[in-house]
Amino acid sequence: MLVQLSIRDIVLIDRLELQFDAGLSVLTGETGAGKSILLDAFALALGGRGDGSLVRHGESQGQITAVFDVETNHPARAIAAEADIDTEGDLILRRMQMADGRTRAFINDQAVSVQVLRAVGTKLVEIHGQHDDRAMIDPATHRAILDAYGGHESAVAAVRDAAATVSQARKALDTQRARIEKARRDADYLRHAVEELDALAPQPGEEAELAARRQEMMQAEKVTAELSDAQDVLSGQASPVPAISAALRRLERRSEQAPQLIEPSVRALDTVLVACDEARDSLEQALRDAQFDPRELENVEERLFALRAAGRKYDVLPDDLAELRARFAADVATIDAGEEELASREAALAQAEAAYREAAQGLSAARAKTAATLDAAVERELPPLKLERARFITHITVDEQSRDASGFDRVEFWAQTNPGTRAGPMMKVASGGELSRFMLALKVVLADRGSAPTLVFDEIDTGVGGAVADAIGQRLARLAASTQVMAVTHAPQVAARAERHFLIAKESIAEEERVATRVAPLIEENRREEIARMLAGATITSEARAAAIKLLEGALARH
Repeated sequence: MLVQLSIRDIVLIDRLELQFDAGLSVLTGETGAGKSILLDAFALALGGRGDGSLVRHGESQGQITAVFDVETNHPARAIAAEADIDTEGDLILRRMQMADGRTRAFINDQAVSVQVLRAVGTKLVEIHGQHDDRAMIDPATHRAILDAYGGHESAVAAVRDAAATVSQARKALDTQRARIEKARRDADYLRHAVEELDALAPQPGEEAELAARRQEMMQAEKVTAELSDAQDVLSGQASPVPAISAALRRLERRSEQAPQLIEPSVRALDTVLVACDEARDSLEQALRDAQFDPRELENVEERLFALRAAGRKYDVLPDDLAELRARFAADVATIDAGEEELASREAALAQAEAAYREAAQGLSAARAKTAATLDAAVERELPPLKLERARFITHITVDEQSRDASGFDRVEFWAQTNPGTRAGPMMKVASGGELSRFMLALKVVLADRGSAPTLVFDEIDTGVGGAVADAIGQRLARLAASTQVMAVTHAPQVAARAERHFLIAKESIAEEERVATRVAPLIEENRREEIARMLAGATITSEARAAAIKLLEGALARH
């Protein structure tokens, strides 16, 4: 509910702070005192249309702040949370109106778009009055109102789920149809590609393996030449081994003549010969290891180049050729077996549509039954509101070709104001006062069916008095038992039933040569005096004061 409303520099309001509580609060005052200004400012804080003319003369900007205390699971908090707004504590809606027409919106001091502010505000407050933009008369909301009254939540959810299944089935069918059509257009190309890729038989990772093998063989070819040269040095005609062997034999023959001189050299030369033998063996082994069939290199290169050429042709990496081949083959299979799959998906769509139709028809029947109950309940509220000859009609149009996630019913609240007149949408056939009273009767019936936590009624008692005004007051008081109600009223019968009474008046500010709108809470004697003024007009008589006391006592007794 609304707990605080703060207004700065809006038209005649320079500074205003109001505290609110649960139950019924009324705002009264003479014509022109500023009641409309107050509601316009409140509507602006809820996301209403901005207007630079609302800023008080001489100021660059005005500001309205509305503080709400609502449950942690209230839909308004969910909307704010979706906009990444911290929703801990109260919900604080703030709107700044610039004199140049620009506005800025905030929720809990976080900047938001006007659309988000309006979405949150709509969940928090309903303003009902004699103006189109304030009344909850948008036909787009009527179906949801009827469903809330009838408790159709599970049926609506079933239709919504069935509609989602239909959408998914239709999407799957459309995808299959598009795939078959494309596959048919590309049939010759696909079959040729599959045959070519089947012949090539590419394998994932094959290109890297072939490239590595080719590089290995190309390097081996270069190394072999060097190994052969080294082997020729040791084993060829220029090999030093024979000369070293001959020198070793000559020294061995002389070793007895001078062993101390010869034996070290013999050992060294023997070591050289052993090393040469080992080097020759290593070279021979390396040459054997480096040997490859040149035809293998040719085959590797041919395979590698074929894979790369196919990759360029089909504009994929060589490693993706196998996957491409599988996809092409699946497309060919789609052509060959696509009709069966298409028939299966068509059957799935037909089944989903049948399930949707069954669920929607069940919901439609429930709505028709609920509509009759709602109409009767609202019409029971009409006679005391001076609409005894009027009818309230929940008009349902069933069009199974025009369907959505909530069924194929179009719901609109109609009215017939007098017998013999044509019934039609309430907005078109009811006057402003009649429309307000119709909406009051509807809200009384719907009081415990998902109403916004704060209801505002703007002069819905205009043009009525006596018993009708008292009936309006009774119904506002009934509504206030389950939700916060605020009413701008000229009817003393309505004001007398309020739990809180605010007086709106203009005050002259001599030093600034201007007037300002002030709002003050009234208690006891001041409240009796205001109700007496509402009864008597400009001159308050003792009879008016006595009547005011009687009204207040009667209202208190009825509480």
